[in-house]
Amino acid sequence: MDTSTMINIFIALVAILFFYKQFAPVKGVRTLHSKEFEQERMSTKDAIVIDVREPHEYKAGHMPGAKNLPLSQLKGRMNELPKDKPVFVYCQSGMRSKRAAVIFKKNGIPSIVNLKGGIMAWHNSLRK
Repeated sequence: MDTSTMINIFIALVAILFFYKQFAPVKGVRTLHSKEFEQERMSTKDAIVIDVREPHEYKAGHMPGAKNLPLSQLKGRMNELPKDKPVFVYCQSGMRSKRAAVIFKKNGIPSIVNLKGGIMAWHNSLRK
């Protein structure tokens, strides 16, 4: 096997690992489609809803009762979240909220629900 083949194999493995990390489920985080997310959010007592988009995105429209806690500020503002209440998290498409869910888990929040597809999926489900 020549060097260029080994380099191509290495690049392919790195790409596979990258995509796996992006789309694999996060252990200890429940990811729900918009209808299930909404039903559970409405029926869960003391649920905290976190929008991890940037403030300008939040101002353009958000879920009722959601608190804006941008992903870019999350590590420095973790003390704003009680660790004994379920957290429902969303973003625009579901990618930033997945990263936020990992941060929540690492900081001891035991009950986390992520919205698959983000607020775009939520808006689409309201139209149906």
